[in-house]
Amino acid sequence: MTAPLTPPHQPQPNDPWQSPPAGSHVQPGEQPGPDERRAELRQAAVIAVVLTVAGVGLGLLWLWLAPRVPLVSDDTAVFLKNSEGEEAIGADGTFVLLALVFGLVSAAVVFLLRRRGGIPLVVGLALGGLLGSLLAWGIGTWFGPTSDVVAHAKEVGKGVTFDAPLELHAVGAAMLAWPIAAMIVHLGLTALFGPRDPEPEWESPYGAPRAEAGDGAASGAPEWPAAEGGRPADKQDPGRP
Repeated sequence: MTAPLTPPHQPQPNDPWQSPPAGSHVQPGEQPGPDERRAELRQAAVIAVVLTVAGVGLGLLWLWLAPRVPLVSDDTAVFLKNSEGEEAIGADGTFVLLALVFGLVSAAVVFLLRRRGGIPLVVGLALGGLLGSLLAWGIGTWFGPTSDVVAHAKEVGKGVTFDAPLELHAVGAAMLAWPIAAMIVHLGLTALFGPRDPEPEWESPYGAPRAEAGDGAASGAPEWPAAEGGRPADKQDPGRP
């Protein structure tokens, strides 16, 4: 009796866990051309300019919503009317919260207009947010109460309450709130909802034969001599005559 001839297990040609064929390499993906690069730079510049102009709105909102610090004079010095008040801290907090909202909205709008994203757009968001914050700070301090506290106290008179200048104490945090929020939100939206790059394709070396499905010689399956009637010939035991 002879044992059935069972060829060894052969891997499927489309098995994703198999290593790529020898000599193959990944085909490079499509790289953006010079025209697309220039278009991205133009869009980044437009975004930076628009966000800088939007800083006017941030400054006016800060001027309107920031709490005022009341001062009073006695003809010899100027004092805080409420020494335990937190209006000065409230002005910083109001600016930071408004800047975070501006950063979130600007990042969402840019993502909706340009879903693919890109480094130039993120740089435009950051630069525009920083310039817009600087402009908002200048508008709030320029159009707010005068910074000449002594002259203002003499003008209003003794015992009359007046507002202190609108100032930022945590300048670094206030200036970076908008650009950091815009970058984080935009990168998060791009990672979650942005288009995905196609999977890389393996290219066989030039002249290498490609294995076809069902081809025993290419797949490595052994070939056995066929006997009469289309049945494979039985392997003879070398110990038997």
